[in-house]
Amino acid sequence: MTNDLGNPCRVSVTCRYPIFLCMSRKEEKERGAVSQSFVMGVIALVFLAIGYQTALLVHNAAVTKIAANRDEPDTVFVYVEPDKEQAAGSEVRRKNAPHSPRVEAVRKNLPLKRVETFTFNPNIVSVEDLCRLGFTLKQAESIDRYRKKGGRFARKEDFSRSYVVSDSVYRRLEPYIEIPLVDLNTADSAAFDALPGIGGWYASRIIRHRDLLKGYSYKEQLMDIERFGRERFDALSDLIQVGEEYVVPYPLWTLPVDSLRLHPYIGDYAAEGIVLYRENNPKNLWTVEGLKKAGVLHPDHASKLERCLIRQP
Repeated sequence: MTNDLGNPCRVSVTCRYPIFLCMSRKEEKERGAVSQSFVMGVIALVFLAIGYQTALLVHNAAVTKIAANRDEPDTVFVYVEPDKEQAAGSEVRRKNAPHSPRVEAVRKNLPLKRVETFTFNPNIVSVEDLCRLGFTLKQAESIDRYRKKGGRFARKEDFSRSYVVSDSVYRRLEPYIEIPLVDLNTADSAAFDALPGIGGWYASRIIRHRDLLKGYSYKEQLMDIERFGRERFDALSDLIQVGEEYVVPYPLWTLPVDSLRLHPYIGDYAAEGIVLYRENNPKNLWTVEGLKKAGVLHPDHASKLERCLIRQP
């Protein structure tokens, strides 16, 4: 082989192999770096997937636990002490156990897994328990809004008339509805006001009459209230009661004249007559029948007083 001047030249082939070898090592180094990065990326991706699956598993387990606690009975029973003006005793109410706002948010958005049936008072049952009974959240909140506006279910049938309570749901729940009767000796004016045909005016009269009687002895004593009447009484007689444990015996044989005359069945004349009767007769004759025979009490008043619980002398 000659060059452009015609002189022979020598071609060195030894330089090819070192260059080739240098290029191979560089490529191998680059390939090694890529392979190492790829492996590290795969490992990171695997750990990320494992972490995500673990977090998802923990989340699902937590949600499942919250749902289980919600679907199973999760309540506390609260003993509510009566007001000082009321008689001794206490009332047991069913109440949801407290939870954090985050837990409540999860519980609210979870669909119910099953429908429960348990005893409940539609006037105080919680929104959550209404959902457990089979109502949707929207239906339960509708019932709650009705109550917050002053609505009250006096009878079971009143609950069935709510537009969110279907006939089939009411038939299933009807045996479990318990609406406590209003006790004439322990209820406050708000409870009386909620009774059909009563309102604020009659509620105050019921309490005033109770004070004069020193406590109701029987339900029919309501009809002694001015303008109360039989028709009004019949409209609510199934909603009220006189609990025997709350009836206080009237101290007929120990009260002075000024206190006796305030009783609706006694008055001024009979009050003085009772004191005179006590002073002039032995204790074994101290009876309402004896007062009637002595002409101290009017027969109609005597018949009503005989039905009252009177403290023995």
